Amino acid sequence: MLVELTVENYAVVDRLRVRFHAGLNLLTGETGSGKSIVVDALGLLFGGRASSEMIRSGEDRARVAGIFEVRDERPLRAILEQAAIAVEDGELLIEREVLGGGKSRAFVGNRPATVALLRELAPYLGDIHGQHDQQLLFSPETQREMLDTFAGAQKLYGDGGEAYRAMRHTESELTELERAEQEKLRMLDLWQFQRREIESLRLHPGEDAALENERRVLQNLGRILETAGGAYSALYDSPESAAALARLAGKKLEELARIDATLSEIREMLKPAEVALSEASYALRDYLGSLEANPARLDEVETRLAALDKAKRKYGATIDDMLGYLDQVTRNIDAVEHAGERMEQLRAERRKLTEQYDALADKLTARRTEAAAKLAKRVESELSALAMERATFEICVQPADASAAGKDKIEFLVSPNLGEAPKPIDKVASGGEISRIALALKTCVSAPARSSGTVRTLVFDEVDAGIGGGVAEGVGRRLKKLSASSQVLCVTHLAQIACFADHHYLVEKHEQKGRTVASIEELDAAARTREIGRMLSGEKVTSEALKHAERLIALSVK
Repeated sequence: MLVELTVENYAVVDRLRVRFHAGLNLLTGETGSGKSIVVDALGLLFGGRASSEMIRSGEDRARVAGIFEVRDERPLRAILEQAAIAVEDGELLIEREVLGGGKSRAFVGNRPATVALLRELAPYLGDIHGQHDQQLLFSPETQREMLDTFAGAQKLYGDGGEAYRAMRHTESELTELERAEQEKLRMLDLWQFQRREIESLRLHPGEDAALENERRVLQNLGRILETAGGAYSALYDSPESAAALARLAGKKLEELARIDATLSEIREMLKPAEVALSEASYALRDYLGSLEANPARLDEVETRLAALDKAKRKYGATIDDMLGYLDQVTRNIDAVEHAGERMEQLRAERRKLTEQYDALADKLTARRTEAAAKLAKRVESELSALAMERATFEICVQPADASAAGKDKIEFLVSPNLGEAPKPIDKVASGGEISRIALALKTCVSAPARSSGTVRTLVFDEVDAGIGGGVAEGVGRRLKKLSASSQVLCVTHLAQIACFADHHYLVEKHEQKGRTVASIEELDAAARTREIGRMLSGEKVTSEALKHAERLIALSVK
């Protein structure tokens, strides 16, 4: 339930803050006063499209914030928990900022959020019904959703959709296997040849780099022997080698340490250097001992590298690339050799999924067919109370091609006049009749299936289009009835509807500092009577109009 709405720099609104209540909240005012701004602002909180045109002239951003009362609604709480958003004291704050250029930012519980999250939360918080939504009644998808909601078939619909998608995925994979089987059979000989050729090389990761290094050594053996020998002599073998000089320095420091003990520290510092020089010398000596001119080995290395280079031109720039290509070829061969088994598995899986989908679709059809008769009867009863007592309403559930939505085509049919065959709503209903049909459907399908009794906010804009008199009174009574289970916000131009309000708000425009500003005020009993009188008589409120307004208000509570 919407507890409070704040709007800043939005259209002609400078800043307004209004509290709403449970029951029927009605907004009235002169034409063009900005009554629909509340509806549009609330639409932003439900994830509606933002536009820079919404921003008040001269400002750089607009802001809308709403505080909603949230009970222990498990699906809603699950969505919020997944987004790491907490509900404090049973209230949820949702904000939306519209920036220049049409960009917007959203916040839920003071945490940044996406517009997608607002749309996900919206069904649990409220629903906006305006002229655009009346046009949506013509959509088969909307009609199906309303019937499924009334039937409590959302889970069945979801399970059927999952089964259908799994079935289609299996069919797609099977079709692809069957289509590609012949082509892959033609490729099989090539893949087998490639596998044999690569395997015959007996590749080892890093082998090419090791062989390249060995070739360089064998090709430069004379230079290496000369240079390494010189290094060994400088380190150890000559009388003036580094090792000999280090030993000499060590002996001299030992002699000095007998005179000055503090020099023993320097002697100790030199010992690791002596050890390191000895170890480097021995390692270099061993390396020199391992070097041997071997022309035959050089030929072997050259031959091996040539074979690897030839294979690289076909199968990859490195040995790792060639080994990866071998893995891919092996998988291709396995896929062809086991394609028959896989296709049999897929055919069996398709049969199983088809049976599962058919069973769910049949259950869904039965549920819809049963609910269609009940919903049609209830809608007719509501239409009768809305001065369409001769109207007939039918919900046609016909067979259709299988889809994620089941095997049914749902169509709402209406006959506003006695003796006429029911036809699609958009073919026979006038604007006023569509408004009443929409309200009747909303009354019958007023709340989605949910685990607890969170009160949703139902918003009606232009629901009184094309009606008046006794029909308007009937609409008022339906809205009043609907407000017993949901919070209702309604924009209206008709006194016959306004008189049913539990809470009445007046929307006005006035001039402030040379600019037009819209404001909203909750009316007390006396002000409410004057406003309804104005709606009856026009700009000049007569005493007769006030008396008529009092009678309407009195009659509405009976």
